[in-house]
Amino acid sequence: MSQEGFWDNQEKSNKTMQELKGLKNIVEPFAECLKRVHDAKEFLSLTEDDEDLEKQLADEALVLESQIDALELQAHLSGPFDQNNALLSINAGAGGTESCDWASMLMRMYLRHADLKGYKCETIDILNGDEAGIKNVTLRIEGDKAYGYLKSEKGVHRLVRISPFDANKRRHTSFASVEVIPEVDDDTEVDIDPSQLRIDVYRASGPGGQGVNTTDSAVRITHLPTNIVAQSQKERSQLQNKAQAMKVLRARLSALKSQQQEEAMNKEAGDKQKIEWGSQIRSYVLHPYLMVKDHRTGAETGNAQKVLDGEIDLFIEGFLKTRPEDRDKRLKTRGNDDV
Repeated sequence: MSQEGFWDNQEKSNKTMQELKGLKNIVEPFAECLKRVHDAKEFLSLTEDDEDLEKQLADEALVLESQIDALELQAHLSGPFDQNNALLSINAGAGGTESCDWASMLMRMYLRHADLKGYKCETIDILNGDEAGIKNVTLRIEGDKAYGYLKSEKGVHRLVRISPFDANKRRHTSFASVEVIPEVDDDTEVDIDPSQLRIDVYRASGPGGQGVNTTDSAVRITHLPTNIVAQSQKERSQLQNKAQAMKVLRARLSALKSQQQEEAMNKEAGDKQKIEWGSQIRSYVLHPYLMVKDHRTGAETGNAQKVLDGEIDLFIEGFLKTRPEDRDKRLKTRGNDDV
């Protein structure tokens, strides 16, 4: 940073600053823990027969334990894309209005979670349901290690509740899938042949300001060889939406390329699952009892409302601290423990 001309290239300097911030977030807490452990050891020699000092040392031990747990969690975020921002998509499963409403509940949960974590979140594309809720949505979530944390959310999410749309008040089961991929830089090497792209423009849907819903500003880009689709309607300008859609397409092609080339990246890109019974990673039961359970790690809580209000760290941390082979084994052998 002290080199001459460092600030001449704003984009490059900002990238370096972000890298510096990430490294500081690793090194500084580690150095602080070492110092506190050293101080606690010295303090220990003074606590003999002094109950007050022993209590202070016990309190300090609890703080250290919490800090070391946080450091341990950081050690699990060492993947090649864990530092990146995240592109999170939610798709309603079969079931019409029920599943669309469940997809909108999940979107609210992730938006609330982003607020709690201090992440910046924006809606790139959204398709509203015919009667209520949403059919699908793509969110861009920007923040420190956003992808590293949120990669735990990819999979099928199942909801069990008394339907607010059923006049007979019967219990319904709904499904929605969540896809999470890392956002990649524009200079990431992804070969995209313009002749293999189909670009469609359409009128943005849903509420919006003047110009958003009155012009064909939304853009959908289809990569013909892979049939991967990326779209954006958040901007008023067609050119801006095209640039955003290309960014999403680049990220999805990069994830696909990594999945095909490296066995290690299979866990990063995740396996496509049917949005139906038996393929869910997590169940949210609101009737006849309250429980949210992650079937990969066994983590569960009876406070379903807190989870739906964005407090999902219990499941994220459980996922990161559980070995992949153990997660797979639990999914294969869980049986009917989630019914």
